[in-house]
Amino acid sequence: MKALTRSIPSIAFSLLFNLGFLLSLLFIQRALPSLAKELQLESIFTEEIPQEEITRELDLETAPAETLNVIAGGTPSSSVGASSQAAAAPVNVQKAAVMKEVNIRPVMSELALPTDSLIGEELGEGEIVGEVGSMVEGYGAAMGIITQEIVRMMRQEKVTVIWLFDESGSMVDDRKQIRENYIRVYEELGIASKQDKDLRKGGNDLLLTVVASYGRDIHEHTPRPTDDVELVKAAIDKVPIDQTGSENMCQSLASIISKYKKTAKSRKLAVIVVSDESGDDGDYVEAAVQEARAAKAPVYFLGRESMFGYPYARQRWVDEPTKEEFWIQIRRGPETPFPECLQWNGLHSRWDAQSSGFGPYEQVRMARETGGIFFVLPGDEETLVGQGANDKRKYDFLSMREYQPNLVSRQEYIKDRATSAFRETVWQVVARLNPNGDKLLFQESDPELNIQSEHFPLELAAFTNAAQGQVARASKAMNLTNEAIELMEKVKPERAKEATQRWRAGYDLALAQLYIFRIRLFQYLLAMDKHANNMPAPQNPKANEWNFWWDKDSVVVPDEAQFERLKAAFGMKMTREEYLEMVKTEETAAIERLKAIQTEHPGTPWARRAETEISWGFGFRVGDRHWDVSGRRAEAAKRLPNL
Repeated sequence: MKALTRSIPSIAFSLLFNLGFLLSLLFIQRALPSLAKELQLESIFTEEIPQEEITRELDLETAPAETLNVIAGGTPSSSVGASSQAAAAPVNVQKAAVMKEVNIRPVMSELALPTDSLIGEELGEGEIVGEVGSMVEGYGAAMGIITQEIVRMMRQEKVTVIWLFDESGSMVDDRKQIRENYIRVYEELGIASKQDKDLRKGGNDLLLTVVASYGRDIHEHTPRPTDDVELVKAAIDKVPIDQTGSENMCQSLASIISKYKKTAKSRKLAVIVVSDESGDDGDYVEAAVQEARAAKAPVYFLGRESMFGYPYARQRWVDEPTKEEFWIQIRRGPETPFPECLQWNGLHSRWDAQSSGFGPYEQVRMARETGGIFFVLPGDEETLVGQGANDKRKYDFLSMREYQPNLVSRQEYIKDRATSAFRETVWQVVARLNPNGDKLLFQESDPELNIQSEHFPLELAAFTNAAQGQVARASKAMNLTNEAIELMEKVKPERAKEATQRWRAGYDLALAQLYIFRIRLFQYLLAMDKHANNMPAPQNPKANEWNFWWDKDSVVVPDEAQFERLKAAFGMKMTREEYLEMVKTEETAAIERLKAIQTEHPGTPWARRAETEISWGFGFRVGDRHWDVSGRRAEAAKRLPNL
């Protein structure tokens, strides 16, 4: 860490901090217009979402079980996201679905393990907290555990299960899998009724099913609760694809529970939500929790991992007539009540699909507070943009225990965060450098899709004119980055006092990224200047624009002419060789900061993100291309689906 502690020559920071002035002399030979209205970076982030904790891995057969081992569900409250409810002794819900082949990794805890007699007792919702995340190998395994949960409830009373499906187009295949696996529930219940005397005493209609779905509105597909398997499967087939693009998950959940809780006096109510997104109405999560708790209805989720510290993911969609590819934005995070990571990559809004190891906040909170379970459904999602091979790895189980998200309500979260200057500073930096409302760079993008497409005219004069705005934005972004670095460095002494590894890791990553982003912005501006002053001929005779692309190996080294302009602008008293050595020192220190994160937070999303930043590097390359002269892409965009 010596490289991190040795002082960088003050001229380096002066150079970078005043880059706006530098570029006005370097690239633009006249004063730049004010772009303050185009670059308002202060934003209020209200789109927070889910999260979850991987507590074990299951490898279950999808065939019906021949014997049942029923125990009470739920896990106790802990220091992370503790509930106001009284905590019961820890009970491992997943043991309810254990077959002989299953190999479950035990959860190490400082809490005492339950006695054998307690394991078989019904604890009841309202006294326990649900599972925040169970990693299962697909819907078959999840259905097996759900069956055991239903059996546990039926030993006390008759049950009505509400299946609530997300109507997004991306869920069509998932609904088919649920339909094919649903019969397993009734097959295992048949086995259970022969073996369990409590179930035999229950008589007929022990289990009734309701099938509903939601998009902007909620729709029911069973006229009344039914125990007819074929009717249930037919109802699942009726789930439509919502055309509005809205997903009001929390409101729909509260609405369906409110309708059927009247039957809870004579029947137990449980809800199973199937969705690969986190919904658009996260502000209603507490209302949904209250409705479910009032009805004593556990809520189970079959969902996907949240994006790491980021609300969005993007799915590829190809327009068949034209074969044009689009990136459609969906909500898939974050795992915390509010984002705790930087929302940009140094130039524009993030587009990666790095998983967090936890589920979306709203979904996991609802499962936890109602005594349900959030099932993390792994699997290849080939349509996700920015999902590299490394993003498909599972995080280290023991490492992630120290990085659990806080699952309290947003109001409690804000109050808790405000008590710490350290945490509040990290949040202020994340919020101020949030480009999702106001683009930091590359305003000329596909507005419907939020695709960052860096288009520049081919001719020199037009290129220079169009690039002026980008230079100004980059200069302003550079100044904001330096302000953020100053704030973060100021609270560095408070890091040692921070109790949680999650906030420590968040601080470490954000600060390291800010130093990287400053270098990227510098490289972007040098690349822009070099291209303007050495305009090459297009390689493609049909090309109609220039594009700037990320390229780790294309680091711009200032030539003699660029260095002389730098030297004149800042009155530097150094040679070009000394200057290059100074910049190299800054780059080396930035990389070392990222490597330190990999060392201190191994096996976590923070370490993976640091690895990604290193792999991206600093450089850019400029290329020419032929872009949608016929308007074919614009025509294809009219057929975009709502995922």
